[in-house]
Amino acid sequence: MAIQFTETEEKILAMAGKDLPDTEQPFKTIADAVGATEQDVIDLLADLKKRKIIRRFGATLRHQKAGYGHNAMVAWRVPEERGDEVGEIFAARSEISHCYIRRTYPEWTYNFYTMIHGERPGHAQEVVAELEKVIGVDDNCVLKSLKELKKTSMVYFK
Repeated sequence: MAIQFTETEEKILAMAGKDLPDTEQPFKTIADAVGATEQDVIDLLADLKKRKIIRRFGATLRHQKAGYGHNAMVAWRVPEERGDEVGEIFAARSEISHCYIRRTYPEWTYNFYTMIHGERPGHAQEVVAELEKVIGVDDNCVLKSLKELKKTSMVYFK
């Protein structure tokens, strides 16, 4: 069942989903802009987190601007019964920002995906080699980006 938000809540979420205002009290700035109180903004975000509608509310680091410009999506063939175990190992690595299990297809049988962020040329491949040893799986496909065409956060409310 879809959540019904008030018009004010939608405005709050639209602003909170973008870069936060560069002010001493960004939640108050949002509140003032939408006709709410600072506590309304904080309560809404806290409630969504408590209800597990959002996992967290935090900053997003633009990894390329921060010096992590040597990145690769790696598709792995991981035995289904090892998914949770391998996922925990991958998730513990600071170089990995995304880790997913996905459906396979006859023409594409990789089921596990990691986004690895490297600091220098070859770094992502070094991480792959380390992970191959740790998990005992070397069946993977390293997919390097050729060109970034779009990278934005999802916009739920305008």
